[in-house]
Amino acid sequence: MSRFLPARYISRKLRLQADGYICLVVGPRQAGKSTLIWHTLAGMKEPVLLLNCEEMAIREWLRSPAGFLADLRELNILPGALLFEEIQWLPEAAFFLKGVADRRPPFAVYATGSSSFDLASKTRESLAGRARRHLLLPLSLAELKAVATGSSGAEQPGRHQLLERTAVFGGYPQVVSATEPERELAGLVEALVVRDASDRFRIRHLAAFRRLLELMASQAGNLCNFSEWSSITGISNETVAEYARLVEECHLVRLVRPFVGGKRAAFKSTPKVYFVDNGIRNLLFGGLAPLDQRGDRGLLIENLVFSELLKVINPLLDGLHFWRSKSGAEVDFVINHHGRLLACEVKAGTVRQRLSRSARSFIDTYRPERFLVVHAGEPGDSSAGATRIRFLDVFDLGQEVEDFLGC
Repeated sequence: MSRFLPARYISRKLRLQADGYICLVVGPRQAGKSTLIWHTLAGMKEPVLLLNCEEMAIREWLRSPAGFLADLRELNILPGALLFEEIQWLPEAAFFLKGVADRRPPFAVYATGSSSFDLASKTRESLAGRARRHLLLPLSLAELKAVATGSSGAEQPGRHQLLERTAVFGGYPQVVSATEPERELAGLVEALVVRDASDRFRIRHLAAFRRLLELMASQAGNLCNFSEWSSITGISNETVAEYARLVEECHLVRLVRPFVGGKRAAFKSTPKVYFVDNGIRNLLFGGLAPLDQRGDRGLLIENLVFSELLKVINPLLDGLHFWRSKSGAEVDFVINHHGRLLACEVKAGTVRQRLSRSARSFIDTYRPERFLVVHAGEPGDSSAGATRIRFLDVFDLGQEVEDFLGC
């Protein structure tokens, strides 16, 4: 099994356990889902049966879970574990996995998927109590820092260089380890646009789809304007909205909705668009120039903070929003965890350890449990009533949010 692992394996914080459940790992293409599973299985003595669901012959075989398991018994195939690669290519992936789980096979079952099909309501119902879902995104700063510095801790120049590189090139494993990251990013975008968009989703207007991605990249961190995007791409508002949904499903972007009083109001409000990975955004728009030479430096730090938050929260349990008052006050991100609030304000440079007017307005109105100010300066702690206030850098953000969530 070690032959499936790269020469340089980057350890992930996510830990997988099948323990009687189907272990379902979803996330964007080439985020390291299969590598994580093979690393988990590396110590197993029994063979692993690998089935790539992108292959038509495999999909034909997997039409019936009962028939498939019967074939394994008839062929006397008794693996220690079963791995379904790219399970979303099956027409009824969730119901197939349900059928396999209900028959309680005598081996561990793992599955990977590039799309977020497992977050759909029907899929949640069918796999309830049968699967453990794990979302694997590109590498976080904490994972990258551990690789760069080992256990001795990071020196400030090393942290600075790592931040600069990640803000520009992102955290995809192949890009991180590449000597030519530009070429790896270009290959990733082509795979996402051509293979996922045209092959899987059968998108008819591929040029318009690519243009829409470029528009999203150019307006990252801003409110979505579907009407404007429709006018520029030459496709209908409805098609733009559908393409935006598909881009989310491929884990390229997230449409972040505002934090407001009621869920229905939030659903109807205009979202902002953020990219899951900075490198993909920069290749689509903005280029790969060093961070200190860019006019969009503030946006890249903000998008990087968004990406770090996304890698910590549970998308099924935690809401990630932005806040904007009628008077124009803004807070970049708000996490709603079972009614408990954590807010986060992002500053690209160093700030005095004083809260902005917008931050104070949010604290006065909503009384969050914690308010974080991410900046490049010294750490600090204070409070405002019952709200704990922390000034910290982006490297400490993930641990702070994990503490809040009780991870």
